[in-house]
Amino acid sequence: MHTIIRLRRATFFISLSLLGAMPQAHGQAATSPLATPSLLLRPAAVFDGETMHPGWAVLVEGDKIKAAGPAAQISTPAGARTIELPGQTLLPGLIEGHSHLLLHPYNETSWNDQVLLESQALRVARATAHARATLLAGYTTARDLGTEGADYADVGLKQAIDQGLIPGPRLLVATRALVATGSYGPKLSVDVDVPQGAQETDGVDGIVRAVREQIGRGADIIKVYADYRWGKGEPSRPTFSQEELTLIVQTAKGAGRPVVAHASTPEGMRRAALAGVETIEHGDAGTPEVFRLMKQRGVALCPTVAAGDAISQYQGWKKGQTPEPERLQQKRLSVQAARKSGVAIVVGGDVGVFTHGDNSREAELLVQEYGFAPLEVVQAQTSGNARLFHLLDRGRIQPGLLADLVSVAGDPTQQITALRQVKLVVKGGVVYTSDK
Repeated sequence: MHTIIRLRRATFFISLSLLGAMPQAHGQAATSPLATPSLLLRPAAVFDGETMHPGWAVLVEGDKIKAAGPAAQISTPAGARTIELPGQTLLPGLIEGHSHLLLHPYNETSWNDQVLLESQALRVARATAHARATLLAGYTTARDLGTEGADYADVGLKQAIDQGLIPGPRLLVATRALVATGSYGPKLSVDVDVPQGAQETDGVDGIVRAVREQIGRGADIIKVYADYRWGKGEPSRPTFSQEELTLIVQTAKGAGRPVVAHASTPEGMRRAALAGVETIEHGDAGTPEVFRLMKQRGVALCPTVAAGDAISQYQGWKKGQTPEPERLQQKRLSVQAARKSGVAIVVGGDVGVFTHGDNSREAELLVQEYGFAPLEVVQAQTSGNARLFHLLDRGRIQPGLLADLVSVAGDPTQQITALRQVKLVVKGGVVYTSDK
């Protein structure tokens, strides 16, 4: 049996190397149950998740970081592979805070048509390509917040990645997400019942059953839509009552699962914060009052500024040429109020609305248009997201943690666009891409 498994894995890696993106000799060895050679990485500097350290090196053994510190103080074990990374910064693998691997950009196919017209087989096939693009962009972990009509396909996608069948980031999946009956979509004629982009539920019995069902099917996270548009052209309004939201959180928490809330209105955000969700996604119309409440209750904000920017352009806004849409002006005020309140910020772009692999678009916009410092954003995408997502085994470079690493040309703590200059990706000690 062991021989068969190893042959299958070897075939997988050979196939992927033909695609120009997959593990080289060290990566192949790392999948074997036999001893794994060590890997010594020697960049110009190491960003450990909090601080920059020029002249450091990192030693990897198996799937963990063995040592990190001044290069002269790290001895190279016999048989180790050394990769020189001149002019580069080695960081913890980036963590995507909000993605939808089963969606693709809305300017290619509308959300409605993706949910109604694309088969689940097609969507899963696309998602495998999306997972690969995400990993090769330096994102070794991703929080995937809803399959948008593809049922529990994200659970299978996660299993395929974990079993080494396809390349991709470590996933935290939310499966179907929860919506109040009648509040989501697609919506066509009132005479036609169509598949919904999330699981409808209401009331005590329905909510408890839905939360438990999703957890039983493999959800790492429960996502709830605390507000949404009830009808076409309407503004967003709260959907679930305070009691319903609180029950969702209590049921999920009892099973050890965090709850995150899609919320863009002050009242939806207020109810979600009082219910005890861990993060609020979007927060477009957040007010100083609601952000103060979030700060008091330890609720973080994932502003997803890249999604709004992309959708506005899809709808005809010519960036830099025509006035900024009101929705983006409001988003700026919201993010400004959140920062002033001291609310923790999750970095996640709602990728899937825009192209997978373009994940760093969120980081760039936060720096270039929302006033964040590059260091602040890089910290948030590594140690910050890891802390907020309870991922104590990653997000920093220190002995004993997962060897999830990315090396980029330049210094992203000074110039955020350096995050796009990916030269090396290591996940669990396996080299997935390298120009060496």
